[in-house]
Amino acid sequence: MEINSASQQAASDFTRARGRAVLSQIQHFLNTDRNRLLSFNDVKDILKPKNQIYLGSQVVPINLIAGSEGRYHDFNKYFLPQKEHLRQRWERVDVAHIRDIILPSIQLYEIGGAYFVRDGNHRVSVAKSQDVEFIDAEVISLSTEINIKPQMTTDELREALIAWEKIIFYEKTEFGKLTNDNELNFSSPGRYDVIYNHILVHKYYLNENKEDEIPFGTALVSWYDNVYNPVIAIIKEQWLLVNFPGRTEADLYVWIIKHWDFLKKKYGAYSLAHAAGDFSNKYGQSRGRFFRFLAMLADRIFRPKRRI
Repeated sequence: MEINSASQQAASDFTRARGRAVLSQIQHFLNTDRNRLLSFNDVKDILKPKNQIYLGSQVVPINLIAGSEGRYHDFNKYFLPQKEHLRQRWERVDVAHIRDIILPSIQLYEIGGAYFVRDGNHRVSVAKSQDVEFIDAEVISLSTEINIKPQMTTDELREALIAWEKIIFYEKTEFGKLTNDNELNFSSPGRYDVIYNHILVHKYYLNENKEDEIPFGTALVSWYDNVYNPVIAIIKEQWLLVNFPGRTEADLYVWIIKHWDFLKKKYGAYSLAHAAGDFSNKYGQSRGRFFRFLAMLADRIFRPKRRI
């Protein structure tokens, strides 16, 4: 009789959890990322941790569990079950919880202060549904400088990484102090390293045929004035950013320089302005080209004419 009662309670608990999952899906239908459980593999791809260590058994706060390694499609952001086929296993775990049967520890990855389920997704889901605050777990920790908040979306995590990379780049190079430019922004991680390498290459060419080594700061300012700013001027003059929604001028700089180098190797002499236009025509959004044409036309009509 006790077993039947626990089974009935578990069935009711799962139905209630599924109902809450459906309600959450409706509430977030305009922003589905807010309802999506983080994928541990996506987080690793973004943060690229360099090493990991085994921390052993720990008691972990359940509200810090932010995602899953392999079952992130089965549960939502709150670890509510999203699919009916989860019922049988979920109810078995819930019955064990109701009857105070001790289950094996779950297995977690820790990265950036948040946890991701390696094994034990159903146990986490049941525990959350029953308002359990802590759970026993074996933990493997991966190193990163980025602090992960459980409510973060993948895009917010990527933005946090970009912001951290910008801070490191500006501190390392004194970019803002030397150029008075605090708006070197990117939409994807890893681009500040590209910029740093561009400056080093520019420094190499400046040092050719010179006895004394040119300071990095001098090379940075030279690159900014003679390489970066001319590209940004072309981007603005041709209204190229309109063709690339969600991107930045610095994004386009990196792409245009790479495309220009490709065109020079293929055709020989090739102007930077034509390389920028060619890149935009090949890779920009077609709808953006129409608005770019209108913007350029308006600019030519209303731009103040220079007096002779």
